[in-house]
Amino acid sequence: MQRSYEVMFIVRPDMEEADVDKLIAGLEQTITHGGGVLKSTEKLGRRKLSYMVRKFSDGNYILLVIQAEGGLIAEVERRLRVTEPVIKFITVRMDEEEKRVAKIKAIRATRQKRSAQPVEAETESAATTEAAASA
Repeated sequence: MQRSYEVMFIVRPDMEEADVDKLIAGLEQTITHGGGVLKSTEKLGRRKLSYMVRKFSDGNYILLVIQAEGGLIAEVERRLRVTEPVIKFITVRMDEEEKRVAKIKAIRATRQKRSAQPVEAETESAATTEAAASA
């Protein structure tokens, strides 16, 4: 079963742009040969890390959105783990999150907004509650 994943990894800040492109191309090849689909690749640029990681205080962030099976994701993680320029990485399964967001949106769509209700109904209900409270 194909699931959606986001893989974010941080590479060394002193790494050349061409080398980063080679690393991404290698991961893309691993994904496509494994039967997965690379939906998007986003280079988020150089950012400061919140704490020192392997003697680096900043790094280049890269985000991959992948649709694949779990075994292929394990292989991608293994490759990231043994690749020396990669400082840190994280993989998040997004299909459960997408289901949760869709459910919340559906619930919100069924609710009526107070601003959409007629004004007379609000003043009528307020008058009846005031009358009941004074009695």
